[in-house]
Amino acid sequence: MNQVYLYILVAMLTIYLIRMLPLTLIRKEIKNPFIKSFLYYVPYVTLAVMTFPAILSATGNSISAWAGFIAGVIIAYVDGNLFKVSLGACAVVFIVNLFV
Repeated sequence: MNQVYLYILVAMLTIYLIRMLPLTLIRKEIKNPFIKSFLYYVPYVTLAVMTFPAILSATGNSISAWAGFIAGVIIAYVDGNLFKVSLGACAVVFIVNLFV
């Protein structure tokens, strides 16, 4: 049981340091355009990295998952409306699951 508390302590310290260090170490405005653009895209990349494996394992069938993913990418490229993307990807997954 003591190991659980150790794991919680390590997780707490890690999260605290990740949030505290930038506030204490970076006091000036960041002027480097590369670092600014890198920090701008970090939330989007993090969301994509967390979401992508879930997309491919949500249906239980890899064929329908890939079909829905590809349909979602195509619809997003053509239109960009999030509601249409999710609706279209769900429809493609449903149709593919009917036949596979």
